[in-house]
Amino acid sequence: MSVTMSNGQETDKDIEIWKVKKLIKSLEAARGNGTSMISLIMPPRDQIARVTKMLCDEFGTASNIKRRVNRQSVLGAITSAQQRLKLYNKVPHNGLVLYTGTILTEDGKEKKVTIDFEPFRPINVSLYLCDNKFHTEPLNELLEYGDKYGFIVMDGTGALFGTLSGNTREVLHKFTVDLPKKHGRGGQSAQRFGRIRDEKRHNYITKTAELAKEFYIDPATSQPNVSGLILAGSADLKTELRESHMFDPRLKAKVKKVVDVSYGGETGFIQAIRLSSELLSNVKFVQEQRLLEKYFVGMKQDTGKCVCGVNDTLKALQMGAVETLIVWENLDINRYVLKNSVTDEITIKHLNKDQEADQSNLRDPDNSADLEVEDKMSLLEWLANEYKQFGCTLEFITNKSPEGSQFCQGFGGIGGILRYQLDMRIFDELYDGEYNEDSVLADEEYNETSE
Repeated sequence: MSVTMSNGQETDKDIEIWKVKKLIKSLEAARGNGTSMISLIMPPRDQIARVTKMLCDEFGTASNIKRRVNRQSVLGAITSAQQRLKLYNKVPHNGLVLYTGTILTEDGKEKKVTIDFEPFRPINVSLYLCDNKFHTEPLNELLEYGDKYGFIVMDGTGALFGTLSGNTREVLHKFTVDLPKKHGRGGQSAQRFGRIRDEKRHNYITKTAELAKEFYIDPATSQPNVSGLILAGSADLKTELRESHMFDPRLKAKVKKVVDVSYGGETGFIQAIRLSSELLSNVKFVQEQRLLEKYFVGMKQDTGKCVCGVNDTLKALQMGAVETLIVWENLDINRYVLKNSVTDEITIKHLNKDQEADQSNLRDPDNSADLEVEDKMSLLEWLANEYKQFGCTLEFITNKSPEGSQFCQGFGGIGGILRYQLDMRIFDELYDGEYNEDSVLADEEYNETSE
């Protein structure tokens, strides 16, 4: 059953997915000393009492660990998990995810962390592991929302198998072949060359059909793991695959579209997605492409209704002019709230890693006074929390499509589509030198974001 969501609901869903991606990234990077890091996932309708009893049993077992340091770390992690579970009377509607333990920081010090949350959608996995790292594999299930489509791209040089779900385009496998070309040799050898060519072509189709079954049929259920299948390629190889008796009937029934592409490999994969855009209109990846195409047209035609870069985008945002705020999901910029140690004036700067390393960015250029850091947080996190105050929608994009890569590299990974025409040069002249905590959120010194 398909569910139609409003723009606000879609934006909220995108933000939740972005937060899970960010959490997965930070958890995967964490490492501990010994087996002192607990990964605990409880599905809906699980019982707090059951898990509490299990942790008590684990506590008794861990008390027998011979190494004192390791024993104390494990017991500490189990105790932290027990204490956090006391905050819940029952497992939340969508389940419960809990990570706790002692991790090693970059400077080699130990730090206790405890993260618990209810997923934004049900997580049907039960997990308890005590290791030297956090196990985030089950969280990837949360990132797969909407329909998943399979792609088989074939040409005379090889085949590619891929999937598209949400804004994630994944290449599962690809292989190359060397098919003999048609030639004009006559005589007695013509039939022999023809048989060799047909045999290699048949073997190519057979291998592709076997791999399709391997990648797109779930062995646990014996049913297709995709909502639809798109066959793409040059010439008639894709048609031969579809009509081949070797092609699994369960997959044949899932073929939604057959498209002609000019290239094979990943270039053909991207082209096949574009040619199937009508079928994939509800897939986030295609929506992302269309949004960026609209943005690029506005920039190219110089309509005055598009902005790019941190400086101009945040000025337009502050004015309430931004209708759609577009940001790269991995934008690596921090928002600093700085206080002048002499004048007590508050300023806001947005710095990437290179600018953070330059100490001059933390000093007042007029009197060389130190700027004390009152607050520091990721600009992406700040935007995710505050965008509603500016009356705009927030769209996270990836750099996995040609359009997304161009946006990240050429436009700094942040921009906006405006409600009305706005000349940022006039805005600069009107408000030059009058920016403060209440009137501006942009860094005057920031010009371009490195990817």
